[in-house]
Amino acid sequence: MIADVDFDPPPPPRRPLFRRKRVLIPLGILLAIVAGFLLLLTPDTDREEMIAKYGGPDAAFVAGPAGQRIHYRDQGRADGPAIILIHGANASLHTWEPLVKRLGTGYRIVTLDLPGHGLTGATPDTDYSAEGMMDAVDVVAAKLGLDHFVLGGNSMGGWVAWRYALAQPARVDALLLIDAAGMPLRKGEKRPESNVGFRVLEYPVGRWLATRVTPRMLVEQSLRGSVERQEIVDDAMIDRYWELLRFPGNRPATVLRARMDREPAMAARVGEIRVPTLILFGDRDRLINPTAAKTFNERIAGSEVVLLPGIGHLPMEEAPDATADAIAGFLRRRLVVPPPADPETR
Repeated sequence: MIADVDFDPPPPPRRPLFRRKRVLIPLGILLAIVAGFLLLLTPDTDREEMIAKYGGPDAAFVAGPAGQRIHYRDQGRADGPAIILIHGANASLHTWEPLVKRLGTGYRIVTLDLPGHGLTGATPDTDYSAEGMMDAVDVVAAKLGLDHFVLGGNSMGGWVAWRYALAQPARVDALLLIDAAGMPLRKGEKRPESNVGFRVLEYPVGRWLATRVTPRMLVEQSLRGSVERQEIVDDAMIDRYWELLRFPGNRPATVLRARMDREPAMAARVGEIRVPTLILFGDRDRLINPTAAKTFNERIAGSEVVLLPGIGHLPMEEAPDATADAIAGFLRRRLVVPPPADPETR
């Protein structure tokens, strides 16, 4: 006798549909990612259009020995003491226009777009180091016949300024460090929160994307993360930063700078600076700890510190009156050759 045994029926053969799904779903996701990437691709702006828009009919350029084509402005009182001002990372000479309006009646104010920024764009030698930036200052100074001057800078531009004062002290009459970079963290400090644009550049994928995808929204968020007075961030300011960041060559230059050695050991030499130095910081800076002002002050003998309350990383745009007043007062007291009277305008 054969016992009854329950047999499970064999599973039905796997249908081709399931095999197709295993292929089609990942393929669809991949295609969606590619399509999204292509939609977000942001082209460079047009060189000549940008020069017409942000340089104007009197845009001035000077060629340098390494193939640089440096955009600069020479404004203010032609016979006044000369001040050269250097902007920060991903900014342009336009950041100084509020100070030009306030100090220009008493001083000759020269501003420039550093290599890889503004209307200068990429340079053939791709030298975006401190030396490359200082070379650009020399090129403009030589064009204008300036053998000595007051030198000022904001953020990265401040780093370039104090490096220049170390390299060529005889040419610097006074130094203006406005939320300047380059000092180490103090004991127990943490890195500042920075802004979204700089945080993206910390990662290889972010650096790769940064040369191809530059949403206007990202630029706006980065600007708002840099300043305390949000009301200064308007459409014109966002467009200027966004369009000039996409000027040919500027985005690849930004990535190269992000990977560059900032030579932190040079901070130990800042005490060699002997020229009159003003250290001006916003006390709400979220890109550079405001305590860096104290470090500069401790290391540079005879330096003076001004902390602007309720101001972020860009005092010259957030608080131009207070910034101009501080600079003018400092130069009246400390500049060897007194400037003409009443340098401020209102």
